Amino acid sequence: MNKLDILSASYNDTQDLKYDYAVLPWGATEPHNYHLPYLTDCYLAHDTAFDGVKKAYEQTDILGMILPPVPFGSQNPGQLNLPFCLHASYETQKAILSDIVASLYRQKINKLIIINGHGGNNFKNMIRDLAVDYPDFLIVAADWFKVIPTKDYFDEPGDHADELETSVLMHYRPDLVNLTVAGNGTYTPFKAKTLREGIAWTPRNWSKVSQDTGIGNPHKSTAEKGRKYAEAVTDKLAELFIELVQEDIY
Repeated sequence: MNKLDILSASYNDTQDLKYDYAVLPWGATEPHNYHLPYLTDCYLAHDTAFDGVKKAYEQTDILGMILPPVPFGSQNPGQLNLPFCLHASYETQKAILSDIVASLYRQKINKLIIINGHGGNNFKNMIRDLAVDYPDFLIVAADWFKVIPTKDYFDEPGDHADELETSVLMHYRPDLVNLTVAGNGTYTPFKAKTLREGIAWTPRNWSKVSQDTGIGNPHKSTAEKGRKYAEAVTDKLAELFIELVQEDIY
């Protein structure tokens, strides 16, 4: 459906249509163990967004456009030394988001949903700042991998290049997954019990956390697990899109 995805749409597809909202997949460029591509977070954010937008359109005729995935994520210490791991500062990410919002606002599209695929990204303060500058523009952010609890879908979910990410990418883009070379995703947690419990937060130093850059064992991943989880996630994303367009949030 070209009219839903800017990666394949042309002006011929969009010129006579009225769009109700836009969706911005946001990922990162970083290693994902040995078996997944650098742009895993972008692929997964984009593909779950696409299915959600498509389902919302099929159910209600509300029309959304999926923007190009942003491949610049916020990275942890230790990741920055890995080949081709790209770090974007808060200021850079905010500048990108601000320019996108300004562009959409001029075009009278006033609803933007960020579908985030990278755990290091956090948009809350950016959205608060932009809400001051654009009080009639709604920006919502969702981590696709947190939309549905994982416990009923995966045996050993972790949080990076794990069974969840691997399974869902096997569902959407099996040609990009080579599970035969995957490491075990063994990782070293913080020694401090309070940090492990989430009493306080500090970024993990990736060089001290993981040998293969993964966190969580991917070897039980299957495309079928990924399909079931992606179906549940995208059903819920479609519900989100419909509510944001058709209902007042207050």
